[in-house]
Amino acid sequence: MANKQYPDAASALEGLLFDGMHICAGGFGLCGIPERLIDAIRDAGTKDLTIASNNAGIDGEGLGKLLRTRQVKKMISSYVGENKEFERQYLAGELEVEFCPQGTLAERCRAGGAGIPGFYTKTGVGTAVAEGKEVKNFDGQDYILERGIFADLAIVKGWKADESGNLIFRKTARNFNQPMATAAKICVAEVEEIVPVGSLDPDCIHLPGIYVKRLIVGAPYDKKIEFRTVRPREAA
Repeated sequence: MANKQYPDAASALEGLLFDGMHICAGGFGLCGIPERLIDAIRDAGTKDLTIASNNAGIDGEGLGKLLRTRQVKKMISSYVGENKEFERQYLAGELEVEFCPQGTLAERCRAGGAGIPGFYTKTGVGTAVAEGKEVKNFDGQDYILERGIFADLAIVKGWKADESGNLIFRKTARNFNQPMATAAKICVAEVEEIVPVGSLDPDCIHLPGIYVKRLIVGAPYDKKIEFRTVRPREAA
């Protein structure tokens, strides 16, 4: 069995990064984001990146770090509302953005990972999302053609993995990580723990190890919260 485990994020990404590359990044907001791998890409200085991700983190966290260092040329995203730098760069014409409905983005990555170059969907018909796309009528209803996404590199965050790369995601951190992991030539994963082969219940594995080429332990992690909402303290 090939050794997939690397000592840190920088070594796991060695030889994989190049300017102008396309990256699929897992995570939703700050949940399930590959923090260590994002930091390593920032430190490598790789630029002109096209990144497919549900969103771009927040200012200074997650993919927001790569926006701050101007390493991102284009984002393919469904939600960008919590990142002021994203908004500023887009409105200033410094960042190209391809807005994509959330379910469509997930399916574009799933399709790319399954070798499906495109699919038809009703989502976006009659809106700006449909501009420039092929429209086809099925049973009296219009559908638009969406292209599958297949990147040079996928970076994902898992909870637990075995030494062969079989991954388990924890609860909502599963989000976009699973489809993103399959939608690239090479997937690099960071996890909280790596256990011996045979330790994981096969029925609990979310991502087969055949998709994961390189693996690191990124723990310990600090739990970051986008919005902290608390009740006012009651008078004693």
